[in-house]
Amino acid sequence: MGVFWSSGYNGTSLPDLLEATKLSRGSLYAAFGDKHGLFLRALDRYIDDSLTRLDTELDPRKNALAGIRVCLAGYVERASGVGARRGCLVVATAMELAGHDTEVEQRIRRFFKAMETRLTSALTRARAEGELVDGVEPATVARLLVCLVEGMRVVSKTSSDRSASQAVVQTLIDRFAK
Repeated sequence: MGVFWSSGYNGTSLPDLLEATKLSRGSLYAAFGDKHGLFLRALDRYIDDSLTRLDTELDPRKNALAGIRVCLAGYVERASGVGARRGCLVVATAMELAGHDTEVEQRIRRFFKAMETRLTSALTRARAEGELVDGVEPATVARLLVCLVEGMRVVSKTSSDRSASQAVVQTLIDRFAK
């Protein structure tokens, strides 16, 4: 996963993968079929890890708005920390492959939909807890948050200014939270 994340699908060679996995060519092909099969497994793992983290942050047993704040703070950190220039594997993959690789496009579409669904659920709970401004539509704000956090990951490739990202997140939260 790390090799694809750092170099992209097209920038990753078979020797890169053999070195990273410590597998022989035959073992790699036996385990994953081909480079594309290995890439799909790596993308699936990245997506699963991301959704597991999101589920932890938005735990329905905890305050919904606090969970959203934790989630957004995590994105600020990932968009401004040491790995900011590395960006997001999903975003990089969407830009590189989604337009012409149906399997990749479907995975990324499902991932963004899963993020939106989880955020919509948390925002619906926040509304029920009286923490949202009147008239705020949870599904619309969830879509906006997905666009914000993934956009932050793109911008961080060239400018990883933590304070600017925090200010953007806070400005948005101030628009929908009481």
